[in-house]
Amino acid sequence: MRKLLNTLYVTTPGAYLSKDGENVVIKVENQERFRIPVHNIEGIVCFGFMGASPSLMALCAERNISISFLSENGYFLGRVTGPVSGNVLLRRKQYRLADDKQFSCSISNIFIAGKISNSKTVLQRAMRDHPDEASRTEMESAIHTLGIKQKQALKCIDNEILRGIEGEAANNYFGVFNHLIIAQKADFIFNGRNRRPPMDNVNAILSFVYMLLMHEVRSALESVGIDPCVGFLHTDRPGRQSLALDMMEEFRPYLADRLVLSLINRKQVDAKGFESREAGGILMNDTTRKDILTAWHKRKQEEIMHPFLNVMVPIGLLPYCQALLLARYIRGDIDNYPVFINK
Repeated sequence: MRKLLNTLYVTTPGAYLSKDGENVVIKVENQERFRIPVHNIEGIVCFGFMGASPSLMALCAERNISISFLSENGYFLGRVTGPVSGNVLLRRKQYRLADDKQFSCSISNIFIAGKISNSKTVLQRAMRDHPDEASRTEMESAIHTLGIKQKQALKCIDNEILRGIEGEAANNYFGVFNHLIIAQKADFIFNGRNRRPPMDNVNAILSFVYMLLMHEVRSALESVGIDPCVGFLHTDRPGRQSLALDMMEEFRPYLADRLVLSLINRKQVDAKGFESREAGGILMNDTTRKDILTAWHKRKQEEIMHPFLNVMVPIGLLPYCQALLLARYIRGDIDNYPVFINK
C-alpha cells in the first residue's frame, strides 16, 4: 500500500509556481506566500490562469508528480506529466479487452450497478437519519426504482442500453436529491443536474467535487500502470479520461454526493460564496473553494473497512485500492472486479 500523500491545490488568483531546491514555491506579485517540499505531494492542481516555471515542471516530471491546470470553475485545461510508466503488458491487455464488446459490457455493468447501489444507500441513509420527512413516499419510490435499475444493469448485454439504464437511474436519484438538503433550502435549491456551466449553487459544488474525484481516480489508475484514457463504457475521445470516468461512477454517491450534502446541511458553505456570471452559470469564490478543499482533505483522512480487502483504509486510498483490484482483474489474477459498495 502506498503512502497517502497530499495533492497541492492552488486557488489564489495571480499565483506563480516555481522551484527552489527541493521545494515548490508559490508567489503572488513576486512575494512568497507558501512553500512545500516536493516529496510531500503527489500532484498539483491549479485553478485559474496562473503560471509555472519550466524548472518546476522538470522537477515534477522527474518525480512523477503531475501538474494539472483548470479554469476557475474547474474545467480541465491541460496537464504536465513525465514519461509514461507502468507495466506495458498490463496496458496491452487493457487495450485488447477494451476492443472486446462482450468484456467491455460485462465490466461496465459492474461499474454502473455499483453506482446505482451506492446511490440507493445515500437515499436510505437520508431516510434513516430523517424519518419524519414529508417526502418519505417519493424517497421510497426512488429507492425501489433504483433497485430495479441495478438488476437491469447487471443483466444488460449492450453498452448503449446500459447508458440508457444509467441515465434513467441518475434522473430518478437526482429527482429526489433536493429532499436530502435539509438546511439553507432557500439558497440551495436543486431542480436537477446541470453543468458546463452549472446553473445553481448545488450543481456548482457537485461539479467541483466531481472534478476533485476525477483527479484522484485518474492518478490512482496511472499509479498502478493502467491507461486512464482507454475505458470500457465511456468511448474513446482525444483528451478524455474514459477509464477514469468509468471507475469514478462507483465513487460518486459515497465520496462526492455525501460530501456535498454535508457541506450544505452543516452550513460549511453559504450563499455568499457564489456569484452569477454575466455569460450565465454560477461561479464559486476563492474562499468557498478553499473551504470545500479543506473538507475534502479531512474526508480523505477518515478510515473505512474495505468491503473486499477486509482492512481499514483511509477513504482517500479507496480509488487506489480499486485501481489495484482492476489491474488484478485485467491481468486475470481474480475472477471478477469487486466494485466498491458502501452499505
